Amino acid sequence: MTVQTLYHADGSKITIERLQDVEPIIEHNKLLQTIEQRSDWGRHYASVPNVVLEKWLNEEWERGNIHMQFGSEEYYAMVERKLQDPQYRAFRTDASFNGALGFGS
Repeated sequence: MTVQTLYHADGSKITIERLQDVEPIIEHNKLLQTIEQRSDWGRHYASVPNVVLEKWLNEEWERGNIHMQFGSEEYYAMVERKLQDPQYRAFRTDASFNGALGFGS
C-alpha cells in the first residue's frame, strides 16, 4: 500500500501531506472478519493504514504528548485503545470484535 508524500511550500512555511488509498486495506479487513480465528493467542486483530497511524500520533502530539514516539510501548497502548473504539471497527480483522483486545474473553 503505497504512501505518497507531497511537499507544499508557501513562503517560509513547508507543509507535508501524506496520502494513501485506504480502501483496499478496509476491504481486505472485511474479508478477514468473515474468517473465524480459533486461537486466542497470536490472532490477527487489526490492519491499520500507515497514514492513519501517523494521524493518531500527530493527534497525540497536538494534545501536548510530544514525547510519544512511533513504536514505543506508550504508542502501542494508544493504538490498542483506538482499536477498541467502534469508530475504528473497519481496521479490525477479527470477526468476534467485542471491544476488547488480549487473551480470552
